[in-house]
Amino acid sequence: MKKTLFALLLGLSVSGFALPEGYPETPRVKTKINQHWKFHLGNPDAEFFKPDTKDQSWETVHVPHTLELTSMSLNDCQDDKYQETFMRKVGWYRRDIRISPTPGKRIFLEFEGAHQITDCWVNGKHIGRFAVGGYSPFHFDITDEVEPGKTAQVTLRVDNRKNETTPPDPGPFDYIKFGGLYRDVYLVEKDPLHITFNWEAMDAGVKITTPTVDPVNLYGTVNVKTTVRNAYDVPRETTLITRVIDADGLVVLKLADTQLIQPGSDFTFNQIGSIEENLQLWGIDHPYLYRVNSLVLDEEKTVDGLENRMGFRKVEITDRGVILNGDPVKLMGMNRHQHYGYIGDALPDSLHYKDMLQFKELGFNIMRTAHYPQDNAILEACDELGILVYEEAPTWITITTNQQWYANLEKAARIMIRNHYNHPSVIIWGAGINHRGPVAQIHNACKQEDPFRFTASQGSRWTGPQHSGITDIYAQMIYGDYYWNHKEPMLAMEGRRGPEAVNHYLDDPLKLGLIAWTAHAYYTFHPTKTPQDRARGGMMTVFRWPKKGTMWYRAELTAEPFTYIEGAWTNGVSTLEVYSNAEEVELLLNGKPYRKSGPSTDEKYSLLNAPPFIFEIDDFKPGTLTANGLENGNMVSSMSIRTPEKPAAVTLILDTQGRTVLADGSDLLVAYAQVVDQNGTPIPDTPFNVTFSVNGPASIVGERKGIGANPTHVRHGHAPVLIRAGTEPGTVTVTAEVDGLKSGKAVFETVKAETDMIAANAGPIYDFESVKIDIGGRSQLVQFGWTPWMGDDNADSKQDFESLSGFSAVLRCSNPELLRWLGEMNVMGRNGFAWGDGVLCMDENGLMLELSNLRKGKYRITSGHHAPRNNSDSMDPNPDKKKNAAIHQLPYARKLKIETAGESVETVVTEGKAMHEAPFGSVAFHVESNGRDPVMIRFSDASGKGRGIWLNTLEISEWK
Repeated sequence: MKKTLFALLLGLSVSGFALPEGYPETPRVKTKINQHWKFHLGNPDAEFFKPDTKDQSWETVHVPHTLELTSMSLNDCQDDKYQETFMRKVGWYRRDIRISPTPGKRIFLEFEGAHQITDCWVNGKHIGRFAVGGYSPFHFDITDEVEPGKTAQVTLRVDNRKNETTPPDPGPFDYIKFGGLYRDVYLVEKDPLHITFNWEAMDAGVKITTPTVDPVNLYGTVNVKTTVRNAYDVPRETTLITRVIDADGLVVLKLADTQLIQPGSDFTFNQIGSIEENLQLWGIDHPYLYRVNSLVLDEEKTVDGLENRMGFRKVEITDRGVILNGDPVKLMGMNRHQHYGYIGDALPDSLHYKDMLQFKELGFNIMRTAHYPQDNAILEACDELGILVYEEAPTWITITTNQQWYANLEKAARIMIRNHYNHPSVIIWGAGINHRGPVAQIHNACKQEDPFRFTASQGSRWTGPQHSGITDIYAQMIYGDYYWNHKEPMLAMEGRRGPEAVNHYLDDPLKLGLIAWTAHAYYTFHPTKTPQDRARGGMMTVFRWPKKGTMWYRAELTAEPFTYIEGAWTNGVSTLEVYSNAEEVELLLNGKPYRKSGPSTDEKYSLLNAPPFIFEIDDFKPGTLTANGLENGNMVSSMSIRTPEKPAAVTLILDTQGRTVLADGSDLLVAYAQVVDQNGTPIPDTPFNVTFSVNGPASIVGERKGIGANPTHVRHGHAPVLIRAGTEPGTVTVTAEVDGLKSGKAVFETVKAETDMIAANAGPIYDFESVKIDIGGRSQLVQFGWTPWMGDDNADSKQDFESLSGFSAVLRCSNPELLRWLGEMNVMGRNGFAWGDGVLCMDENGLMLELSNLRKGKYRITSGHHAPRNNSDSMDPNPDKKKNAAIHQLPYARKLKIETAGESVETVVTEGKAMHEAPFGSVAFHVESNGRDPVMIRFSDASGKGRGIWLNTLEISEWK
């Protein structure tokens, strides 16, 4: 994965999306309604829900939205970790929505999350309240208060005031609970016969599990439970069609069931099937995702549908540690808070994705959501990139006697699991209270909702059980000495970061790994000596700029050759660290040899793949310093830095590589200004303030808000700025200025955003009908699930098939007496029953296959060619087969030519009785039928010597 640290590969939509080929149209509509909300801060007891409320003076905002922007000092608030006053306010949000003109639909408002108690009114009527907490998704059914084809007024009161029963309140907690409507909002329209939302109940929505995953032989079983609600007042004969679709859009498994659902009732379809060929596994290095498309039919009418992604992976914990798809994996990653500079929790999907892309580039294979369920976008990113996830309900150290608090914590945990159940990246649910350890109530809820994943104890080294307790994994905070009995697996769910910390977890497979604290600086009221900057800790800043030591992980955890010089080459440097995964590092100063060394041999680094290279410097000279990583004396990676001179200019780095900036009013682009000398060398520590400006459809977050966002000073070697896209696409020019220095400029484009979420996320579906044909003599053993084609010696054979709307096939030689049909030969291997028999044509003109009555279209044909060798023994019920059968002893062509009207291909014929590891011989080619004339295919000896032609199997499939 070759990208810069800030590369961003978004799977987001742009305008102009239509449903792709084969994707079914349904009455379901899911529209993102993030734009153009009216917002008012305060007045919690007002009656702003009344339709005649005058909101013309309210601010127009776009979701994700925070109640208030915040400075690095948290607006100079003096709260402690109970957060008594900061963001403890109420926000009012209002907008009109246009309802579909189609009568009879069920209409819902769907929320990914809002801090923290949300009340909803439609046209002045109170619809409902969601009070579980600010980190959970929810929805309101507004059907009865809206009219088809008309506009409805939606009013929300989002209440972030302290609440004794809403975790993580009442506190303490060492992170900030920001406010606002800070995750995406949707208008969802469904037919009355529809799939429910996943979080509604244990049996709701679509729940996908993989009861069997065989990573050795590559088989997988998928179980899909889909809950359909009949909101009609009469019974409905309902058919559910579930398709599992591969990355090319091909349907690899299709399941269908029909059920009469009574009015006002839910029914959960329980479907199961297996993939026995070409199974792709989801893993860290190969995160292969399938799509599961669910389609609901009312009799024969399509009425609802949605799609989920899933992956086949097998996760175990043994005395070898964590085993993913049969291989041990040492868990190495970071905890992640969703905080971001200035905007708090209100991140667009693009910044969630970017965080995980940085994880991947640094080699991390796991992320823990500290300390609450996080945005859907980050789970999707982990699925796509191959990053494991440990997710937990919202807690931090609180122990209370309030039973409603525990009830809400349990609800939050259940909703978290239901919402993220189908993500293959999730392998652990937190089942306790952070710092305090396991809580049986939460563990039991997790296991009831999802018995297939592990739970973790969430303990600390200074209190509570020093073991896994009721949970599956002893998950411990480790910042010093800790207790462990060495008899069960232990995971450092928090701990220090860097080479020495990582080394500690490499000496014992029962040490499952280290999820260090923390990936990014996060806002906190934790006591600090720097109140002007309340963004604490972090491997990167709160704006995601790497701090010292970050790049070592890339050397340690990735295989791509990498060398990095930590720090600047300036007078006074006495120790220089270089991070590299090479055998040796040589330093060149101004092009001349300067130093050469292997990695540190310090005992504290003894188990690392890439210990730091440490060079003592006692003869500093200014100039260009180059570090070359060497393998067997050859350079495989390199980096150069230069001694900085006087400040001369400002450079501007826009984080645009590989990403799209959406003109939706809320997408953000992060930019970094650096002060450089005349050579472009960054000057790490400068006292300058940088002033940013934009020209085009965008704005600077926090400008003229008094939070120090613009101008802002250089810290950690850069000055960060957040640029918010407008609602119209266009060209944006960004300028960074410092008095007395040359300004920096950069340009980027924004594109129109897609609000139709079904079209934006849909992929093509090629639901090709196919037939698998097992060819052989009358005594053949037919492969399970295949269609037999049996013939007799010395005669052509014709067979009629019902598949593909009905067609006929003929196998013939120019001399029929040269056809030999072989029955059972007991060949071992995958689908060995199919390849253990077949037909042999000894005609030097080859074997002809004629397909008649094929409907018009394109087809892919896969033919199988194997010369069987008998594997019978005394246990075989047909012991005379070995001595009586002689067909397999006839001479045959080792290489075949297959000729059609459109192409000619060649393939090798395999031979043997034990095909455990080697695949049987097969080849795919394509034909086209005009719907009238037969399709002719000729199999012949590619050498031209006219030897026998083996044909064992045919798979005929429609094709694109």
